[in-house]
Amino acid sequence: MSRKISVTSGRNGRGRVLSYTVLGIGLILWLIPFVWMILGSAKTQQENLQRPPTWWPQNPTGENYSTWFGQLDFGQFFTNSLFVAVITVLGNMVFCSMVGYALAKMEFHGKRLLFALVMITLMVPGVVTFVPLFVMVSKLGLVNTYAGLILPFVTAPIGVFLMRQFMQGIPDALLEAARIDGAGEWRIFARIVVPLCGPALATLGILTFLSSWNNFLWPLVAAQTQDKYTLPIALSLYSTGQNATDYGLLLAGSVLVIAPILVLFVFLQKWFIRGVATTGLK
Repeated sequence: MSRKISVTSGRNGRGRVLSYTVLGIGLILWLIPFVWMILGSAKTQQENLQRPPTWWPQNPTGENYSTWFGQLDFGQFFTNSLFVAVITVLGNMVFCSMVGYALAKMEFHGKRLLFALVMITLMVPGVVTFVPLFVMVSKLGLVNTYAGLILPFVTAPIGVFLMRQFMQGIPDALLEAARIDGAGEWRIFARIVVPLCGPALATLGILTFLSSWNNFLWPLVAAQTQDKYTLPIALSLYSTGQNATDYGLLLAGSVLVIAPILVLFVFLQKWFIRGVATTGLK
């Protein structure tokens, strides 16, 4: 009996070591591009172009970052990206929660058809609706405005699906008890349902913020003056000169773009993981 236990524990130990080894190798491979980006942002253009390439900067410099904060008005681009992303996140949290609640807990004619349309919309690539969307925004006179950058993305099908899946797990008896006590649907939604949706709202917020913060194609055509440029647009326009790409400036800008996302995920990772687990999102 003791021999079987020792054999089993030995196999489990070897399996655990193998798993940790594979995960460690995967982590190293995943971190290599980020380390290269950070180190490259401290190099001069000449050092970034030299062959063979070097890992550590021979003459570390902060000139690339000073260019972003000085000559290129990084504060304006950051403010634009942050404003657009925050308003988009808030809009998705409010409207996706409302639609998700209606689809999960309310009965009305055409409910299944509406949910089927949401799922169909979820499967349609964004490039298919890109031109009609731009024509609509242009006719409304919203080109080169914050409204034009925000309104097309203020409600997303993935957000509706996410909130609907989570709200289906809320017990119907809890809502029925509130109705018996005289609470209306708005009060039930605001006082009971929303406080229970913390993990799902955090997940939706991270996904929406990430999508809005990294959005490139739409702001490229909707923002037509520098005062409306977001960070991805500024990164693509100002890191490329007439003859060559300034790789140090490009890598420094990439660090500045990625840093807020990493900070956001670090603070909300617990809620994000719980939201993904409870909604069945893969």
